[in-house]
Amino acid sequence: MATQALAKLNERMPSIFDEFFKPWNAWFDNGMANRAFNLPAVNITEAPDEYIVSLAAPGLKKEDFKIDVSGNMLTISSEKEENKEEKGKKFNRREYNYASFSRSFTLPEEVNMEKITARYEDGVLKISLPCREQAKLVNAKQIAVQ
Repeated sequence: MATQALAKLNERMPSIFDEFFKPWNAWFDNGMANRAFNLPAVNITEAPDEYIVSLAAPGLKKEDFKIDVSGNMLTISSEKEENKEEKGKKFNRREYNYASFSRSFTLPEEVNMEKITARYEDGVLKISLPCREQAKLVNAKQIAVQ
């Protein structure tokens, strides 16, 4: 009887240790360990005169991104570190959060490296990869029906 009453009391009033270990419990129980290895979703679309890379990364700021082009390789990366401190009368709690990712893509030869632009809006990073003028002319062709 006493153990059942104690169990019901624990359901209604969580232990102080539940709050203390909450960051670690969330990390292991909610799959946060796996989330660290998840990469942002990417869509690549092709238009007549450009390629558009759209990377879903909500919660970041434009300053959080690093975009590099080296040779024919486009690399998009981000590192974000947050420190949160909460103080009360009888406790201090600090939480650290660190997230990073890196995605690399091989660029087609027809991309004009000098005219690549990027814009971050509504949680989506969009990178425009314009094609060279000569590549547009070569790709544009009308086929006669015989």
